[in-house]
Amino acid sequence: MATLQDIGVSAFINILGAFAFLLAFALLRIQPINDRVYFPKWYISGGRTSPRRSGNFVGKFVNLNFWTYLTFLNWMPQAMRMSEAEIIQHAGLDSAVFLRIYLLGLKIFLPITILALLILIPVNVSSGTLFFLKKELVVSDIDTLSISNVRPQSTSVFYPHRDGVFVHDVDLLHALQGIS
Repeated sequence: MATLQDIGVSAFINILGAFAFLLAFALLRIQPINDRVYFPKWYISGGRTSPRRSGNFVGKFVNLNFWTYLTFLNWMPQAMRMSEAEIIQHAGLDSAVFLRIYLLGLKIFLPITILALLILIPVNVSSGTLFFLKKELVVSDIDTLSISNVRPQSTSVFYPHRDGVFVHDVDLLHALQGIS
């Protein structure tokens, strides 16, 4: 059975991996050798030429401008401020669809995560039903965070769960209504 420590280690590894991929993407994006991969639309429209035709030998493959390594994540806030039409014109339809799906996921899962962390988990942990059950029943640390830790007779403790589902459904309908 997984414990809270196992979940924490797994979350740490996944977050570390996500930041490593973001860092690799951002660093590879500013290298001249990768221009055709990261900016193909600019080559097609003639807005950019191959770095292999000009500059010194090392500059054709590696970005030698130190300032770009300090500001390599500046594209992220700019991309989030662009309208969908600007993103389609600048990066293509696939990028616009990806950002739309990403933002929809944030609109759906961020509120339910906040609701669960602030209301549902403390209600579940405070009940403590699993510790009073038979000793042959095997429970883990994660079970204390779930609704199975709430006593069936205490109906008032089920209200936050019911209300949480209602709030999530309303939020989900609101998020889906914004899709055109």
